[in-house]
Amino acid sequence: MGNRKDPFINEEYYHIYNRGVEKRNIFIDTFDIERFVQSILLFNSPDPIGSIYEMSFEQNNKLGGRTAKLDKLVEFVAYCLNPNHYHFILRQLRDGGISEFMKRLGGYTWYFNNRHKRVGPLFQGRFKSVHVDSNDYLLYLSAYVNLNYHAHQLGGATAKLVRSSWMEYLGEKSGFCKKDIVLGQFNTTMEYKNFAEESFESILEKKNEDIRDLLLDL
Repeated sequence: MGNRKDPFINEEYYHIYNRGVEKRNIFIDTFDIERFVQSILLFNSPDPIGSIYEMSFEQNNKLGGRTAKLDKLVEFVAYCLNPNHYHFILRQLRDGGISEFMKRLGGYTWYFNNRHKRVGPLFQGRFKSVHVDSNDYLLYLSAYVNLNYHAHQLGGATAKLVRSSWMEYLGEKSGFCKKDIVLGQFNTTMEYKNFAEESFESILEKKNEDIRDLLLDL
């Protein structure tokens, strides 16, 4: 799927995703994935905040603590980080928000190359994006993104290199996703859980080929 030609629209939802060049891992260990999550939290701000390295010298700099009080570029609805690729559902909050956020997040490549003594691109080109243009698509997409790691049968040591908003949706208090747009359409968390698990299996089994074709690009 090619790069977007149309600008992102404020208050609209988008599926954002990418993978490592040649399908290589973008997370080697838990330190890498925690650094990526830290980047997500700290760089989601309309104001420049410097580098994570510089901020590491500040006192009382806990994840989410500083950025919780700031305006955001984007709103996260759901996400899944796998060893060699990621999926986000984002809502753009201000002009150019998604593009600016993803540009800043691209700084992870410098960190990764520096730490692992490598050179060259880390990701397979520019991030990919799809406009979420219907409520049904949003609901199915939330199921697919939340449970995406199941599609790749990740287990054992590899499971430690996975982060997903699935547990946030099931009631875990910590996290940074705005889930109401999805969970607000269900009477209970368990109702959503059943919907998500059934939808995920349906997608994998090609029972909904239109949705599957849109989602299973990675």
